[in-house]
Amino acid sequence: MIDLRSDTVTRPSKAMLETMFEARVGDDVFHDDPTVNALEAKVAHLFGKEAALFCPSGTMTNQIAINVHTRPGDEVICHKYSHVYYYEGGAMMRQSGVSVCLLDGPGGQITAGEVESHINPDDIHRPVTSLVEVENTMNKGGGTIYKFDDLASISAICRKYGLRCHLDGARLFNALAETSEKPEKYARLFDSVSVCLSKGLGAPIGSLLTGDKPFIKRARRVRKAFGGAMRQAGYLAAAGIYALDNNIGRLKVDNDRARYLGNIVAQLPFVESVIPVESNIVIFKLRKNGSAEEFLVRLKEHDIHALPFDPQTVRFVTHLDFTDSMLSKVESVLKTF
Repeated sequence: MIDLRSDTVTRPSKAMLETMFEARVGDDVFHDDPTVNALEAKVAHLFGKEAALFCPSGTMTNQIAINVHTRPGDEVICHKYSHVYYYEGGAMMRQSGVSVCLLDGPGGQITAGEVESHINPDDIHRPVTSLVEVENTMNKGGGTIYKFDDLASISAICRKYGLRCHLDGARLFNALAETSEKPEKYARLFDSVSVCLSKGLGAPIGSLLTGDKPFIKRARRVRKAFGGAMRQAGYLAAAGIYALDNNIGRLKVDNDRARYLGNIVAQLPFVESVIPVESNIVIFKLRKNGSAEEFLVRLKEHDIHALPFDPQTVRFVTHLDFTDSMLSKVESVLKTF
């Protein structure tokens, strides 16, 4: 099976499993699991933050951040295709009682000017704008990577108006593989950063939320209320430590394979357009009357799996379990359609 549905489909390597089996564990609810504590300290140091919190998923880290940064009735500014709005089950409204101001923009990206023009005035008829959320890389935008200066401009607007700023960095390491910038450089722009271990880094589960100590203290309480506090979570944290130590450096390979795949797709006569590939995501639109569902059925006949993004659009995502030989097979199959 060749699985291009997502980079979340990876399985732990033998070496990662061995590391997990050897982990020292305690009870993380009591904050005495040594491996969880080591992972949190490692990620906090990596991002130049005071503290970090280990959670089961990126949805949870994002939603904890929103809950801590806002009060019920506040408004969050984000892109209309942002993961926190589009793919997290309405959690920010359901769990934090906030409204959203949805911005548009090419590649799923927002700008400082758009943010500034949508900050609500001090008016009792309008919700209080309290948080700006940015996603890098931008999944539904085609894995686009923000230019650092654009993020710095958004951060400056947040500081100017006293707003909090959160980075959904689920695939941030894929971006850093292209820009060669340091994680702490990005983290300085944001009050909180969420990073995922179970996508390109290949861990079976887990994301981390970083911020200053008071923020993480509040986040730990919210994690408990959201049902995300785990016990002997060190077995999972050990996989995260292994992933950070061994799998960051190879993310460029995933990005390069995606670019190659994007070039193949762009030459197919039944493809209308491909979003320029910047990281490990390839999104393409089929020509008029082309059906994503029918296209995916044909792929499955060759044991190749992907996801539809709308009735005419398909997404491929490369990852560490997608090899060069698999890439060659996908190329061969596509050229027979």
